[in-house]
Amino acid sequence: MMTNLNSKLQVAISHQYGNLVVHGDIQFSVKENEFLCICGPSGCGKTTLLDILSGLLKPSKGDVLLDGEIVNPKKHSISFVFQEPSTLPWLTVWENIATGLKIKKLKKAEIKQKVEEVIRIVGLGGFEGFYPHQISGGMKQRVSIARAFATDADLILMDEPFVSLDQPTRERMQQEVLDIWKNLKRTIVFVTHNLEEAVFLGDRVIILSEKPTSIKADLPIDLPRPRNLMSLEFTELRAKCFSFLHQK
Repeated sequence: MMTNLNSKLQVAISHQYGNLVVHGDIQFSVKENEFLCICGPSGCGKTTLLDILSGLLKPSKGDVLLDGEIVNPKKHSISFVFQEPSTLPWLTVWENIATGLKIKKLKKAEIKQKVEEVIRIVGLGGFEGFYPHQISGGMKQRVSIARAFATDADLILMDEPFVSLDQPTRERMQQEVLDIWKNLKRTIVFVTHNLEEAVFLGDRVIILSEKPTSIKADLPIDLPRPRNLMSLEFTELRAKCFSFLHQK
């Protein structure tokens, strides 16, 4: 793989389990601080792709480069936000958000500053001492997202983090993620099956095919923020994504 100095993340991989080819030839790159959304049909290997991007799973062929080096979770700072909230039940909201910073052995003053900043941005002020069983599902996911952004992560991977939320909470969380991203600037790869969500959030949207998975389309989303879901430009882009997703 040739290194592109303008890219934060470079992907050129294929992957299979035995005779089952999950990913064919998949190649794409992500710029620093870019918000990339990936959509595809159920069972096309979106979560497996995130595992490969994180370095937790080695592809059958090819490499993933992060900052020009083969991705390594022991070396690179990579945060993962899962479908279900991954809060630790024995820790408070404040302690959950601080977990990654403590693992990195930051000084207490720096941990305090970073946790307080992200708590302010996500609107969790007043809940610092609450435990996960004392807050709603949406707030638990907000804690997970706050924890991911609190560390100076090289890469944040998000695997359908709002899929289990009701629509009003989902919409609020989408805007909150954008607010955090705007304030703290991180490189994000966000997997979703919701095309409207992808067009609302992403700088780009990659559309995947069914297995053996390849890239059907890589579409820039050249819409100003905040985005109007009812605008003609938005609905046209969503329709374009839909046509690629269902294209045989």
